[in-house]
Amino acid sequence: MQKNQPLLPGKFILIIGCLLFCAGAAKAQSVYLPQSYQFYQKFNGEVYSKSNGMHTSLRPFLIDSSLTTRYNELMSVGVKSDRKNWFGRKLFNEHLLDVQTKEYTFYADILIDNIFGKDFKDGKNAPSVFKPFGFGLKTPLGINTRGFQVGGTIGSKFSFYTSAYENQAIYPTYYNDYVNASGFVPGQAYDRSFGKAQKDYSYVTALLSYTPSKYLNITMGQDKTFIGDGYRSLLLSDFSAPAPLLRATANIGPVQYMMMWTYLQDLKAPKFDDFGSNRRKYALYHYLDWNATKSLSLGFFNAVVTPEADDQGKRHGFDANFINPLFFTGGGNAATPNNVLFGFTGKYKVFDKNALYAQLILDNQKTAAGASKSSNGYQVGLRGGDVAGVKNLSYLVEFNTVKPYTYSDAQPLSSYTFYGDPLAHPLGANFREFVGLLNYSIGRLDFQGQLNYAKYGLDATTGENSGKNINAPYTVTSPASIVGQGLATNMYYAEGTASFLINPKYNLRLELGGLYRIEKNALGERKNAVLTFGVRTTFRNLYKDF
Repeated sequence: MQKNQPLLPGKFILIIGCLLFCAGAAKAQSVYLPQSYQFYQKFNGEVYSKSNGMHTSLRPFLIDSSLTTRYNELMSVGVKSDRKNWFGRKLFNEHLLDVQTKEYTFYADILIDNIFGKDFKDGKNAPSVFKPFGFGLKTPLGINTRGFQVGGTIGSKFSFYTSAYENQAIYPTYYNDYVNASGFVPGQAYDRSFGKAQKDYSYVTALLSYTPSKYLNITMGQDKTFIGDGYRSLLLSDFSAPAPLLRATANIGPVQYMMMWTYLQDLKAPKFDDFGSNRRKYALYHYLDWNATKSLSLGFFNAVVTPEADDQGKRHGFDANFINPLFFTGGGNAATPNNVLFGFTGKYKVFDKNALYAQLILDNQKTAAGASKSSNGYQVGLRGGDVAGVKNLSYLVEFNTVKPYTYSDAQPLSSYTFYGDPLAHPLGANFREFVGLLNYSIGRLDFQGQLNYAKYGLDATTGENSGKNINAPYTVTSPASIVGQGLATNMYYAEGTASFLINPKYNLRLELGGLYRIEKNALGERKNAVLTFGVRTTFRNLYKDF
């Protein structure tokens, strides 16, 4: 059983009180926009316009005046005011429930994902046993999701949003193997099937946002946070599950400053609680983004992960660094060391509606013996919207690379993970990757294509640590630190989707998708050729490209 020493929650209450006291009384309204690359890229023309000085590297966005016009445009695709029938309005035009008053707003929707499919390579002989609608039709692969979203505002300062999904699914074998190895559906929740072919899991977000003035927003609840302008993030991404969080974001002139606390867990660390609860850790993040001009932005990032207790169950108590509003926090001790990371971001609008962006992550790991090794990674990319004057045509090209052992720690509990999933890039470390994305919308139709190439090093034998698995303790078994060391593996990935939008308010659409994946190394080759079709309403990012 863990030896409890209070973490002084009053300190956190004091922080909130100070932030509220410092806030002005000016009216400002915040509208939460769930993080989804598929949807967010449709704002490229606005957010990367040289006339727009908004901060673009901290997501989810809160809709402000610079995005309102585009948001309303996207929410009106296919909407016809002459629909009088209640069923027709709810199916094509409106939220299921929608209340708009001067004092408050409220909306609610039922969300579904009913996808059926087949893998024509790796699973070509798989039996049709999955029911994507819960009855009737059976397919080899698919997803059956029932969910809801509820959101709204109270006055001009409060907004709220919550969503919940209950899911059953059968995935392609490469994805299924990942779930079986980790016990967790990436970015979602526990796999309640315990290794069975059909996965069973949930997904829940809940947020309360307070904007006391145009200079400050305070958000608490459970959600994901993404830092960067790219498709991937090497600092903090939305690949892992939604985390309990308290986030304060200040906007003062050209500077945006974010400070966030999150509560994380580890599935596989030794447990001490009487009820077998997961081992816990906390993470503190600082991120400062400075718009030097309307074209140039520079950012500074700092993250600290600290376990709640050491491996003997002794908690190390409150660490003053956890209320430090400044960068470069460290702390910890030999028994419960903190994992400290630093990063930098940059963005330059090379021409109107197009931006060059970059990230750098720095990590200095220490082994149990005290030796240390510095690791790093970087990202560079180019993205834009309304390409060559074509409305709703967006693109992204990106390169990512991270050296072996980055994000890991001598004590696995301190690794940069949540439920075993990386908090940054899905591939962990010891990789290089190229990504290309192209999206075009015309009316209700939306088309997207994606190409990935990645090279990474796997562990060839039991007990080896080539540096890719950031949950492994940082004990170097390979003396070099070269990207691709270990079992050199190449991954090729191509995906295309075509969808027809039915209702923009909750992203109801029919979607046809296909992906082709090859993973090969000296031990063999695996191919997947998956075709899917169904109805979707999700705003979530569901990554399959790893």
